[in-house]
Amino acid sequence: MAIHGIGIDILHVPRIVALIQRRGAFRLASRILSPVELDAFRALANLSHNENEYCVNETMAVRFLGVRWAVKEAAYKALYPLRPTWKDFTYTSFDKRTRTKPELVFQAAIGIRLYVSVSHDGEYIVASVLADSR
Repeated sequence: MAIHGIGIDILHVPRIVALIQRRGAFRLASRILSPVELDAFRALANLSHNENEYCVNETMAVRFLGVRWAVKEAAYKALYPLRPTWKDFTYTSFDKRTRTKPELVFQAAIGIRLYVSVSHDGEYIVASVLADSR
């Protein structure tokens, strides 16, 4: 294992709230989420394809988008000089039922594995990503 890079990002949650207010939750989600994440977001936020519909649980929808934003920004930094897109990554969070750890998958990566850690407290979300080359 050789470390390719380490990335970290901190997100002030009101930044995501402002983006949602300007563009709509579905439009922002469609821009930054992979297809798998977008399906999970729709289920969480109870959204259809109509971006004008309101989220049933706005707090959870904001956290969902914020975590993925911070994780993907940290991943960009860890993978430099590679230039992935938002949708090249799929993040799955800790699952209480199966007790699986958070995972970040880079669709285009051959021989690169990502390790991710996320923490959120109040108005801040922090994510770190370590990329290793096999």
